[in-house]
Amino acid sequence: MLENCCFNKFELLVTSLARAGKLGEVVHCHGAYRHDLRKEVLGGNVNRHYRLDNYEKRCAENYPTHELGPIAKLLDINRGNRMMTLTSVASKAAGLEEFAKTDGNPDKTLIGKKFKQGDIVSTIITCANGETVTLTLNTTLPVYYSREFEAYGTKGLCRQEENLVAIESDCDMEEFWDTDKFVLKHINNAENYSKYLPDYWRNITQEEIDLGHGGMDLYTLTTFFNAAINGEEMPVDVYDAASWACITALSEQSIATGGSVQPIPDFTCGKW
Repeated sequence: MLENCCFNKFELLVTSLARAGKLGEVVHCHGAYRHDLRKEVLGGNVNRHYRLDNYEKRCAENYPTHELGPIAKLLDINRGNRMMTLTSVASKAAGLEEFAKTDGNPDKTLIGKKFKQGDIVSTIITCANGETVTLTLNTTLPVYYSREFEAYGTKGLCRQEENLVAIESDCDMEEFWDTDKFVLKHINNAENYSKYLPDYWRNITQEEIDLGHGGMDLYTLTTFFNAAINGEEMPVDVYDAASWACITALSEQSIATGGSVQPIPDFTCGKW
């Protein structure tokens, strides 16, 4: 319920652009949790960390909220829209077994251990209003960190990795065909749309940035505390928490049954 990525700068910028109609009708979003956690997972017995037990026994989209939370807010999930179905598949599990043989492994008792969690889990979600969402979990291979947040609409697109906002009315459409030229011209151009950011991100101080996760932690806590103090609707409520968290169990079932389609429960009982 304190999913801090919902309050990150780029995710909020894209949501604001979508609300303002700059992206047109949003039809697809993508998110990922790409984070090299091999040492952390294998150190589970040493650090008493929950991940090891899960990776040994389960194969699932086991960390969906960083990816899905901001997307659910953008697509008005539980507030006029809802997730309908899910299908997930997983690659084989090789990353942890290979890493266990290296000097980076903090627990040599795990050498030769077999893991159930696939190295890459891919999930597709459909929504009541017709949008699709793709999620990628990648935590047991040598990768750099990224949440790969992307949104695609009828008037433009946004990609977090390049800090890129491409609005059709602001771009030369011919440039879309020249990938290198387009990306080089528009990379890091999100700052050009800063007027769409909340005041917090436009006026953030270095002290606030240093308080955690690049500044989003303070914004998360402040927003929740203000809602509680003022008796306002929580920005992420129990229905959101249930909707996002159930993805883990449903993906596990889908993977176990060959990528079968799983219906996603409506925790609002029709009030979405």
